[in-house]
Amino acid sequence: MFFNVLKAEHIKLHKCPIWIAFFIIPCLSAILGTFNYVNNTDVLSNGWYSLWTQHNLFFCYLCFPALIGVYCSYICRLEHMNSNWNTILTAPISFSSIYFSKFITIIKMLLLTQIFVGILFYVSGKVVGITSPLPLKMFLWLLYGFFGGCAIASVQLALSLIIKSFAVPIGISLLGGIIEIAFRAKGLGLFFPYALFSIGMCANNPDSNLEYSAISFIISCLLFVIIFSLIGISKIRRR
Repeated sequence: MFFNVLKAEHIKLHKCPIWIAFFIIPCLSAILGTFNYVNNTDVLSNGWYSLWTQHNLFFCYLCFPALIGVYCSYICRLEHMNSNWNTILTAPISFSSIYFSKFITIIKMLLLTQIFVGILFYVSGKVVGITSPLPLKMFLWLLYGFFGGCAIASVQLALSLIIKSFAVPIGISLLGGIIEIAFRAKGLGLFFPYALFSIGMCANNPDSNLEYSAISFIISCLLFVIIFSLIGISKIRRR
């Protein structure tokens, strides 16, 4: 039954408008970051690493929060329309199956997004004439960013299940992307889910190691996923 529910969630993605956001938002971020890099090469002289900071200046703090907010709001949009929750909850499906079918669908979108972002970064570097080899660390940044994105996705999915509005959860996600700067400045990034993506992506200092130990980072991501998954399932149960 779970796989049938998961298949139904995937059907929602066929020819749906979130694919427009999937392509446009990362491309816009890459264009802005590359433009900023090209116009500041006298200061940004560290090749791939400098380009990475400029791409993530826009993507981690503005574009990604908006994108993950769109994914989560859209995946709950149909259920919030015309009392469709009543129909779903009368079906012989467990509450956890309903939740995790949505969460897994969002995670798949997140994984595709990270792959697309990596491709855009590589292409941008070649376009601006970076000739040095692509740092293998990039794949680790993208992987850690994926883990951090999973934590944010769990928060946003819980919000989208609670709030019927399509736009409000997206606004909250954008606000979280801005507020995270203050948490990171105070060394509290691991305690704020919206900061985990930029931490994982090494947005501020890619030529060094992860800001925290990998174990601490992954545990933080897992805890947020567990906590907000329980909140999301509880919300479905109380409908």
